[in-house]
Amino acid sequence: MSKRNKVLLGAGGAVLLVVLVMVSASAKREKGVEVRFERVGRRDLVAAVTASGKIQPKKKVDVSADITGRITRIAVREGDYVQKGQFLLQIDPTIYEANLQRAQAAMSSAEAGAVQARANRDQSQRLLARTKDLREQNPNLVSTEQLEQAQTAFEIAEANATAATHNVEQSRAALQEARDQLAKTHLVAPMAGRITRLAVEEGEVAVPGTFSRETGLLLTISDLSVMQTKVQVDETDVVRLHLADSVEVTIDAFPDTAFVGRVTKISNSAVLTAASSVGGQNDRAVDYEVEITLTNPPADVRPDLSATARIVTDTRKQTLAIPIIALTVRENTPVANEQQRGAAASKAPPGADTKKKEAEGVFIVNNGVATFRPVKVGIAGEEYFEVIDGVREGDNIVAGPYQAIRDLKEGSRVRSSRQASDSAGRRPS
Repeated sequence: MSKRNKVLLGAGGAVLLVVLVMVSASAKREKGVEVRFERVGRRDLVAAVTASGKIQPKKKVDVSADITGRITRIAVREGDYVQKGQFLLQIDPTIYEANLQRAQAAMSSAEAGAVQARANRDQSQRLLARTKDLREQNPNLVSTEQLEQAQTAFEIAEANATAATHNVEQSRAALQEARDQLAKTHLVAPMAGRITRLAVEEGEVAVPGTFSRETGLLLTISDLSVMQTKVQVDETDVVRLHLADSVEVTIDAFPDTAFVGRVTKISNSAVLTAASSVGGQNDRAVDYEVEITLTNPPADVRPDLSATARIVTDTRKQTLAIPIIALTVRENTPVANEQQRGAAASKAPPGADTKKKEAEGVFIVNNGVATFRPVKVGIAGEEYFEVIDGVREGDNIVAGPYQAIRDLKEGSRVRSSRQASDSAGRRPS
C-alpha cells in the first residue's frame, strides 16, 4: 500500500471515530438525564420539632444551710423517701445555745430595768401630785421652782420608763433571733419526697450560700410523682409550639420504650449562656426552655436522665404532598403577553437590569421533558412537604437524586433511572 493510501486511510479512520463519538453523545442527550420519578399523591403528614434535654421532677427543694456550723449528724441517705417534717440532719448547736442563754439573760435584765424605771416614774408622779396640791392650798408653802423641779423629775422618769420598755422589746427580739438561729441547727424535710442528692458528710462545715447556691447546698428532695422533660428549642422552632402540644419522649436509659407527654410551659425568655450573662457578644443560636410533663413516666426514672422529645406541632390528613428532596429553587420569570412585555420595556429606563426572582418549585415531567413549576408548600413532614398550590394529584415529578435535581435545567430531557437499569438487565449476554 502506498504512503498516500495509508494517509487517506488514517484520516478516514479519525473522521469515523469523531463521527462515532458525536453520535454517541447525541444518543445520550436523546436518552436524557437519569432521574427518579414519583407521582404526586395524598399522604398523612405530621410536622414535628425535635429537641434534647433532661428528665426533671416538677417539684424539688434544695435544702441549704442558713447558718455556719459543723454537721454532727445526718439521719438520711441518698435515695431515702422522707415525709414532711422528718428530721434530716443536725448542725452543732453549741454556739447557738450559748447565744440563746445570753439573750435570755439580757431579756431578764431588761425586764428588771423596766420594772425599776416604772417604779421611779410612779414615785415621781406621786411627788408631783403632792407638790401641786400643796401649791393650791398655800402658794407660800411651795415655790414655783420646787414645782418646776418636780415636773422635770416626773418627765425624766417617764422617759426612762419608755426607754426601758423599748429595751425590753429589743431584748425580746434578740431572744427570738437566738431561738431561730438555734432552730436552724435542726433541719427537717420541708416536703415529702425522695432524697435525690446528698452533698455533705458528717464532720463537714455547713456554710450559707451567700454568693453561690451550690456552696450552701446540703441535700435535694424531689417529688418523683410528676416528672417533666426540660428541653431547649431553637428560636426558629419555638414559635411553632403551643401549650398542650402532644409529645413523644424517648429516654436514653429506656431505649425500647416511648413515653407520651404534653407541653406545659414555654419560656418567654431565652436561656442565658455564660457569654450573654456577663454582657459579652454571643454568636450562638438562641434557645428557649420548654417543659413537657410526662403522662406515663417509668417507675424507676431518675432526675437528670438524658431524653429526646418529638413535639408534634401540626398534622394533615390525606393532603397533597411532594418529596422534600424534589423541592428546589430556580429563577422564576413569569410569562407575559407581548403587550405587557412592550409596556414594561417602554417604562423601563435604558440599560436597566431586570432582576429575576427565585422561586421554590418542582420539575414536572411530560413526554420525557422536565419543566420547572413554582409551588407553594405548607407544613413539612419527615420526608414530604404539604403542597398548597402549584401541582395536581397524579402529576409526574422528578423526585431525585439530589445532584440531578440540582443540575437539572428547564426543558432538559429526563428518563427514569429504573428504566435504565431494567434495559441494562435485559441486554443480551
